[in-house]
Amino acid sequence: MRRRSDSPSGEDVPTPPEIDLGAAPPAAPGLPGEHRGGFQRLPTGPVDVPGVASGPSEEPPPGMPFGARDPQPGMPWSAAEPRTAQPHQRRGVAGWALGVAIVALAASFVVGWCFPIGIVGVIVAVVALRRPVESRVVAGWALALALLSLLYSAGWLLWVAGQLAAVG
Repeated sequence: MRRRSDSPSGEDVPTPPEIDLGAAPPAAPGLPGEHRGGFQRLPTGPVDVPGVASGPSEEPPPGMPFGARDPQPGMPWSAAEPRTAQPHQRRGVAGWALGVAIVALAASFVVGWCFPIGIVGVIVAVVALRRPVESRVVAGWALALALLSLLYSAGWLLWVAGQLAAVG
């Protein structure tokens, strides 16, 4: 409550709150979590929402084309939003793995020192297998052919080592 002060400036001065001396003292605090009363509904109970009296208007909303009808009565009309291009994840790692594995296999039929191409084929095939957008069949074939190229390269290198031991 405010009262007009007798000060020369004429400002409002707040009045101190009135204390009822006849009121009972506040109850002693109870245990933590003890019910103190005061809840009128459950915390998850329904909340009263005042009703709104509205309905579809006779005039179309601004921006609606002539003769168009509401898709649902009472719902405002809105233009269809243009589709945005989804950022697609680049594919083709499995194809590259298969290509490298085929080259490694073809090279391992001729010489054994092309085994690093087979190692690259195995690594790229494993990367392709771990990507969810890649073809698992193509990546599986790439891994199998790259491992086969490593096997042929190892065979060539062992044969050459045997020939060098026989000559030397």
